[in-house]
Amino acid sequence: MHKLSVCILVGYKLVYNNSGKYLTQSNGIYYFIRRVPTDLSDQYRSNKIKISLRTRNSSQANRCARSITQRLEDYWFGLRLQKMDIPAINLLQTGFNPTNNDFMLTDALELYLRLKGTDKDKTFIRTAHRNTEYVIQVLGNKSVTAYSSSEAAQFRDWLINKGMGKSTVKRVFSSIRSIINLTITEKGLEGTNGFLGTFIPDGLKEKKRKPIPTHIIKDIQNRCVELDDDLRWLIALLSDTGMRLGEAVGLLKSDIILDTETPHLNLIPHDWRRLKTPGSRRKIPLVGASLWSAKRIKQSDPTNQFAFPRYCNEQSHNSNSASAALNKWLRSHAPEGCVVHSFRHSMRDRLRAAECPKEIIDQIGGWSSSDVGESYGEGFALVNLFNWTIQLTTTYEH
Repeated sequence: MHKLSVCILVGYKLVYNNSGKYLTQSNGIYYFIRRVPTDLSDQYRSNKIKISLRTRNSSQANRCARSITQRLEDYWFGLRLQKMDIPAINLLQTGFNPTNNDFMLTDALELYLRLKGTDKDKTFIRTAHRNTEYVIQVLGNKSVTAYSSSEAAQFRDWLINKGMGKSTVKRVFSSIRSIINLTITEKGLEGTNGFLGTFIPDGLKEKKRKPIPTHIIKDIQNRCVELDDDLRWLIALLSDTGMRLGEAVGLLKSDIILDTETPHLNLIPHDWRRLKTPGSRRKIPLVGASLWSAKRIKQSDPTNQFAFPRYCNEQSHNSNSASAALNKWLRSHAPEGCVVHSFRHSMRDRLRAAECPKEIIDQIGGWSSSDVGESYGEGFALVNLFNWTIQLTTTYEH
């Protein structure tokens, strides 16, 4: 029987249900929070598990909490069994190591980065993490020698269906092979690397995301103003800034600067959202639909510091969920083949059509340039960027 205790969490309302499972509420959204058992603390990077349940419904939240608790209990039971002495180990054949294949892919990634990532830049580390997450998403987090060649082929097909070209697929496989090969060698594991020798077909081309025609962008922006909710704010913000979705999702309200002669976004890295390149750190003028969106965000819930709390918190941002929701809505409002990232392509095309200099286009969008000389200096003044972007937009008032 659980005893009722007092727990204070800044900005959260703690709720105990009669099953003893923990739920919290922040801005009406339920979260599952539970401490990691002390005997399993070495398995986690944090002593507390926090999961957004993405619902405001208490009954649904309780059902989710019960399901998560059961899955955690089953998983923890398995971890505890692994820590036990193996029964009848003295009867095993000499040289057989029952724990030989227990080195998981996530463990291999940690080893790989510890040995090879110390002198590498953030891109190397981020790429290794991303490629490992791809494998786990498709095949699960397994022992490094448990992945079969048929599973590697399944993973290849998933990458191709995702729209990756041959060179990109080869880079992903090269990264995963390196991670697993290093682990097998360093740990003296028995078994083979299932990602070796996977056939990568010729003729694969990257799926090009189609830009959204300008007149349809205007229609979408008008629809966003009519619906006036957080998802539409996000679309409107992207449509007239050309930002990457992850950049926008991870914004704080304090990154939105309105009380100035040139309203703008101050795009900087945060703990929960890094930026893709050094050039991604920039100031973006707010005009048209993006200015309307910024004002609506600033006027929203004053108790929350995040621009899009549905998809962002102190631990992480979930641009994948945002992308799924936005693309689902866009399917009925944009031409076939257009996705939320298409706004970024469209922004570049719109600026080119206005005969904006390439250097200014690159600075607005945070696109890297091959011109070494452009890496010197602080770039163009914000007002210069504004003078080009204002030409593309319609004024929205609220």
